[in-house]
Amino acid sequence: MFSGSSSEIILTQSPGSQSVVPGQTVSITCRTSTSIGSWLHWYLQKPGEAPKLLVYRVSTRQSGVSDRFSGSGSDPVYTLTISRVQAEDSGVYYCSQSGHSFPFTQ
Repeated sequence: MFSGSSSEIILTQSPGSQSVVPGQTVSITCRTSTSIGSWLHWYLQKPGEAPKLLVYRVSTRQSGVSDRFSGSGSDPVYTLTISRVQAEDSGVYYCSQSGHSFPFTQ
């Protein structure tokens, strides 16, 4: 949840958790409570590590991120799709909204 002087933007992800088999395609959805335009980003955090930016501004992959990760969508529903899931993809995925600025990268 992001608090502002006059409004809040609530981001709701689903599913909350998911067990998958290697090779599967997985989708994670982020629903916004209000319009955010294209300022939606996706991160992956692994234990003991800082969050890693995967996709920014809805669909642009961060440099060095596998093309198995793709972002799509528009207000109010955005989706991160992971194709051909691998064990190394395990971790906590977050959607984030950054206002009219580029996201934290590390």
